[in-house]
Amino acid sequence: MAEIGKTKLDSGWLAARSIDIQLTGTQLTTTHPPAGPSSPWMEAVVPGTVLGTLVKNKLVPDPFYGLENESILDIADAGREYYTFWFFRTFHCKLSGNQHVDLNFRAINYYAEVYLNGHKMVLPEGMFRRHSLDVTDVLHPDKQNLLAVLVHPPNHPGTIPPEGGQGGDHEIGKDIAAQYVEGWDWMAPIRDRNTGIWDEVSISVTGPVKIIDPHLVASFFDNYKRVYLHTTIELENRSSWVADCALNIQVSTELEEGICLVEHLQTQHLSISPSARVQYSFPELFFYKPNLWWPNGMGKQSLYNVSITVDVKGHGESDSWSHPFGFRKIESHIDNATGGRLFKVNGQPIFIRGGNWILSDGLLRLSKKRYKADIKFHADMNFNMIRCWGGGLAERPEFYDYCDIYGLLVWQEFWITGDCDGRGIPVSNPDGPLDHQLFLLCARDTVKLLRNHPSLALWVGGNEQTPPHDINMALKYDLRLHPDFAKLDENGQSIKDLSPILRDPSQYLDGTRIYIQGSMWDGFANGKGDFTDGPYEIQNPESFFKDDFYKYGFNPEVGSVGMPVAATIRATMPPEGWQIPLFKKLPDGYIEEVPNPIWEYHKYIPYSKPSSLHDQILMYGTPKDLDDFCLKAQLVNYIQYRALLEGWTSRMWSKYTGVLIWKTQNPWTGLRGQFYDHLHDQTAGFYGCRSAAEPIHVQLNLATYFIEVVNTTSETLSNIGIEASVWDLEGTCPYYKVSDKLSVPPKKTVPIIEMKYPKSKNPKAVYFLLLKLYNMSNYGILSRNFYWLHLSGGDYKLLEPYRSKKIPLKITSKVFITGSTYEIQMHVQNTSKKPDSLNLIYKNNLIVRNGDGDYDTTAAEPVHSRMEEKHGVGVLQRICSRFSKEAAGLKVVQMNGADVGVAFFLHFSVHVSKKEHKAGEDTRILPVHYSDNYFSLVPGETMPITITFEVPPGVTPRVTLNGWNNHSDYTVY
Repeated sequence: MAEIGKTKLDSGWLAARSIDIQLTGTQLTTTHPPAGPSSPWMEAVVPGTVLGTLVKNKLVPDPFYGLENESILDIADAGREYYTFWFFRTFHCKLSGNQHVDLNFRAINYYAEVYLNGHKMVLPEGMFRRHSLDVTDVLHPDKQNLLAVLVHPPNHPGTIPPEGGQGGDHEIGKDIAAQYVEGWDWMAPIRDRNTGIWDEVSISVTGPVKIIDPHLVASFFDNYKRVYLHTTIELENRSSWVADCALNIQVSTELEEGICLVEHLQTQHLSISPSARVQYSFPELFFYKPNLWWPNGMGKQSLYNVSITVDVKGHGESDSWSHPFGFRKIESHIDNATGGRLFKVNGQPIFIRGGNWILSDGLLRLSKKRYKADIKFHADMNFNMIRCWGGGLAERPEFYDYCDIYGLLVWQEFWITGDCDGRGIPVSNPDGPLDHQLFLLCARDTVKLLRNHPSLALWVGGNEQTPPHDINMALKYDLRLHPDFAKLDENGQSIKDLSPILRDPSQYLDGTRIYIQGSMWDGFANGKGDFTDGPYEIQNPESFFKDDFYKYGFNPEVGSVGMPVAATIRATMPPEGWQIPLFKKLPDGYIEEVPNPIWEYHKYIPYSKPSSLHDQILMYGTPKDLDDFCLKAQLVNYIQYRALLEGWTSRMWSKYTGVLIWKTQNPWTGLRGQFYDHLHDQTAGFYGCRSAAEPIHVQLNLATYFIEVVNTTSETLSNIGIEASVWDLEGTCPYYKVSDKLSVPPKKTVPIIEMKYPKSKNPKAVYFLLLKLYNMSNYGILSRNFYWLHLSGGDYKLLEPYRSKKIPLKITSKVFITGSTYEIQMHVQNTSKKPDSLNLIYKNNLIVRNGDGDYDTTAAEPVHSRMEEKHGVGVLQRICSRFSKEAAGLKVVQMNGADVGVAFFLHFSVHVSKKEHKAGEDTRILPVHYSDNYFSLVPGETMPITITFEVPPGVTPRVTLNGWNNHSDYTVY
């Protein structure tokens, strides 16, 4: 007898090109199954794509390396049959007499024939729909089952024009599929158009009655004190007799690891007719002051576990289902002051700072491990929203699981883009996809798949376009709000006027999240659908603070540069790709960057804007080689993206309600718009964002030179101070100012004091500015922000000779190892000068948050315990100080130097410890989570840094420190 539940079929698959197989599906699953991975059969990647399988078997080169994608046959040239593949595997499933088994495909691309033990079934068209096949009658319960799946590519894979373009020739827009696969201005085309079994395959065993698509909704009353959980499920009786069912719903919460508290346990009884499918709504469950789920930076991501089981009289447990659930309410409206859409979570306004997301990997090599790193990176940057762009995916449940855990709100778009659906050049597919009913079927199924995730914040019809009128109207109706989540319905009725059946919000398809017809409508960009998002290029940092930079309240896309570190270039390109751009001087004095062909293919965005902005890399002097270019690019990345977010936050609520950066990452080895590369190494822009998006933040307005304090929390900041110190290249402090006894109201950005230094006598051409916001009662640091600045009209070229200064450092480290996970706690001190014994701020004792996620600005000390992975607590706020308690076992490394000054732009990295390695070999261990990186220390200052990573089996890690004044990797652990 098989155990009730789901078994994933995620390994043991074989694949072969269909034209190489002369057998039918019936033969493959009866008399002539493949014996193993011998030609033409090969080991297959499932979940995955045909191209992913070919890459794994080295039958085609890595399409993301150099120009190798150009050597892979495109489906437009090879024909659809070339990428039509068989997938095969075996499995066992021993059933008892009253059990049923389903074969489930959570998604395929684009349609398929399924053969199981000689019996044929069909998976219809559509990339974003689930398929569930009842295979009970064709299963071999006592022996091996043979499964073969013939997967066909999209019907309209299109042709890639010589000039590339947004979505190629746009033909892919005729299908219900991801549109980025024909290439974009940030992406090379995907040669198989992602044909394959790209999402989870499983078998699920049930008894006579099956649970289908439960819907969980919470409604809130009395200022979130009284909360009701509404639950509606579908039940299917597969037997030929009346099923007397006991339905159980349990809500529990984990108090600590392994210990759960059951908050509710309810049993209801129901009889279901033979072969009937019914909808059932549980009586609502009442909660008093439950722990609420909050977005990143606002509080803790409290999650309960809701489990539902159905027991059938005479047969025992028939089916079960469980899902994490967060109590939260998301509302939004168009703000009168700014014209932007203003979001509220649990009644609190939230200033949106986030980014646009395409997908984790262009070949759909998706995994929980990769998703975890991706989403945690976004939380580490202090972001609170991710927009899933309409040319990509309806993201997978595992993506949403980690957004639930780390507190990232999600804007999920459906599969419409202006480029491919009516607004492209040339205009194409003005009526969108060919099959409108299929689009709606996929949309409704996607809603059912994702609707129980608290992180899911809104549905949007398309990117820079609305769906065709009939689809748009159907989505507006299907996704209409329940009156609990809208002030009034369109007829002005309140909830009390509705029939009892319509009063339960869990009976709606969604009912809790707003549907917006397009990314530039209804409170986004100019709200009318005009192309008023962007820009997408390098900017003068101070421009972000100026009145005329962007005039609408919520910008859904603003982008810029994204050069990775040199090690990533070497790992993803042959030596001819290591050549840095030529700096071509134009007649008007501006510079045009001319990249090498490989960089151009990888969509490099230059750091210059001829006729309007001088090259920002050359502001630091002409780079000598790839390492120098990439290091200077990191300086620009940091300044560019910190300024972008600080400029927006400077006008929080007065001009803006939010901004989403285009984009946070690339699904391939692209060279634009990213905070971490496809290998999962962060750029310095990552840490510029992390600084600027702190919930409590001190910043310099680059346009007015006023020091501002940002308080996005719901509590007043009182009895706080600001320390501003200017440091020159000689290591002296020509300007020092403390402003104390300050108070900043909640949800406000307040200008505090104007910086006087640049206006003083004899200001230095290049100088450093360190700002610290601290709690006056205990000198706990609420925010620390370090700038390098030049006088108006100047540049940073004086930093070049500054590289020769040798600044001494002391690095103290302690390591904690749990399984394969390393946590290394570092204290880095600039020992070029002893700190002022009267000034306790230099210690950088960073204030942590309470368990509810709010800042405790009265805490006397940093937390004295090992950093733990807690939901909703950013890495920077979890710095620990075990050093005082566990002095034994500390490792101390001294980096010698005789000069006094700022230790500038220090950068940790983690490597495989090897005695010998090949020249150019990439020894990095990735991903790594750093509490901070690309940081600088003034004389006497100490910074705590926590580094967390996993190591492969048998590998010993090595941690190195590099910096502007320390050119070579120095091993510190």
